[in-house]
Amino acid sequence: MQMRFDGRLGFPGGLVNLQDTSLEAGLNRELIEELGEAVADFRVERADYRSSHAGSGPHVVAHFYAKRLTLEQLVAVEMGATRAKDHGLEVLGLVRVPLYTLRDGVGGLPAFLENSFIGTAREQLLEAIQDLELVESGSLTARKISLPR
Repeated sequence: MQMRFDGRLGFPGGLVNLQDTSLEAGLNRELIEELGEAVADFRVERADYRSSHAGSGPHVVAHFYAKRLTLEQLVAVEMGATRAKDHGLEVLGLVRVPLYTLRDGVGGLPAFLENSFIGTAREQLLEAIQDLELVESGSLTARKISLPR
């Protein structure tokens, strides 16, 4: 995830331009602008699509994609993100999501979810964690973390 210019957590993305040949082409362009050239080593594809919802403005629909990266890909993105075109403008930095819960039942992911998120980013995060099986099956509901419907 990323820390946005407004202090809220969200995912990279933006508007599709007329020059973009598809939603995925627009998203891949936005990823390079916000995260840097390391994302050019992989492409977000139609198979990475998760969900859509109506945006706050007229004629705006937000589409959510989630892509599984290797540790090497993630580190490369993190290392190059400060050189991205939009770093310091739209994006203030990347944030790793803790995919664990401490023994106290609060620290880790439950505490992270108390942050301020833009729009439906919190629900999208939980959706991706569940769909990509990034935590043990049932652990989110066992921790009383409400999942998106």
